[in-house]
Amino acid sequence: MDGTPAPSRREILTPRREVPLKIAIPATLTSDVPHLREKTTKIGLIGRAAAIFRVDEVLIYEDRPGEGEAELIEAVLTYMETPQYLRKHLFGLRPELRYAGVLPPLRTPHHPLRARAAELRPGEFRDGVVVKAVRKGCLVDVGVERPLLAPGLKAKPGTRMTFTIKRRGGRLLLERVEREDVPYYWGYRVEVVRNGLRELLLRGRREGALILCTSRLGRPIQEASSELEGALKLASEVLVVFGSPSEGLYDMARREGFELEGLCDFVLNTIPEQGVATVRTEEAVLATLALLNVSLLSVEHGG
Repeated sequence: MDGTPAPSRREILTPRREVPLKIAIPATLTSDVPHLREKTTKIGLIGRAAAIFRVDEVLIYEDRPGEGEAELIEAVLTYMETPQYLRKHLFGLRPELRYAGVLPPLRTPHHPLRARAAELRPGEFRDGVVVKAVRKGCLVDVGVERPLLAPGLKAKPGTRMTFTIKRRGGRLLLERVEREDVPYYWGYRVEVVRNGLRELLLRGRREGALILCTSRLGRPIQEASSELEGALKLASEVLVVFGSPSEGLYDMARREGFELEGLCDFVLNTIPEQGVATVRTEEAVLATLALLNVSLLSVEHGG
């Protein structure tokens, strides 16, 4: 036994990925829909796909610097990823979140349904927000009827952290842990990358990522499957890059003045022989991650 508490029947504690998985979506993702409600729905599909396939980080790159809606996408995705009980602390009445009610719930392990202290299990993990500094540490909201004490913790009110539940003398206490120390999938991070596609790919190179670009003009994924799995076995992290509703990655690269193949490891057509004229970015994300998940699991489980 590893000390991790057994989940309830409504909880699934899937192990975190051995190789971090990141996706990159363009800031012009929402450029083809005019209303905030539809924009929110589109972004919600990205967040849901990221959670389903255990994406560790969503990068929003400015494919057309000065244009797009990077801040809107960042706000909606971050709101989705935040446990419901923490949203009141971390998000005020923000106009860009007016239609947050249409977003699908993630139901990841850090979005627990149990809301009573009596239901907490020693050893389980919870995200929390510091609500008050006291003499013995900090009081933290972890989604139950009262804040719990994190002994010795020094942090400002409003700070989000991850904790594990401890029981001492019949009293529930919190101990801070790093997000990366949680042994199962714990949601995704969100970050905006400025200065275009080239800067995104150069950053991926600097970080040593295996970079997979997606394009209908790329190599059909079934033809590259053996080579791809070999590369995945050696990867320290994986970055999957998607184009925009109006411009594919080859078009972006041409506009920015560089060769796409020169800055990525694979250009893949993940929906070969598509039956429609165009595939929307949110559809490409779901289809691509579903296929890539098979290869990643094969590598993780020694296939």
